[in-house]
Amino acid sequence: MAKHLIFVLVAAVLATPLAAQTPMDADAFEAYSQGKTLYFGYNGTLIGAEEYRPNRRVRWSARNGDCKDGTWYPDGQMICFLYEGNPDPQCWSFYQQNAGLTAQYENDPDQPMVSEMAANGEPMICLGPEIGV
Repeated sequence: MAKHLIFVLVAAVLATPLAAQTPMDADAFEAYSQGKTLYFGYNGTLIGAEEYRPNRRVRWSARNGDCKDGTWYPDGQMICFLYEGNPDPQCWSFYQQNAGLTAQYENDPDQPMVSEMAANGEPMICLGPEIGV
């Protein structure tokens, strides 16, 4: 009986949809991300990396090595990013999992969630577009 109950409890926890979890608030997100470079991907394929700097400043780089500087701010339960050259905020819901962060793009919730693939404390190397200009 006890084995059956444990199995049922574990299965229930594993079956809990991510939507039922609470997104990270701004304080938790800042504590987790500041000083790190996080690498995000989907289905094992790297999408890009974001360097989290002091004062909620960020630097995003897609796989092509071009970097965009920006800032982030809370908007309700979302974390929104504003990047140079784009006046439209990019808003995400972040969830802390055992293996790192997962994130849902709230501007288009039909997009698949992305996951943290790696993290380190090293600054990103940007290949453009402003190098040599």
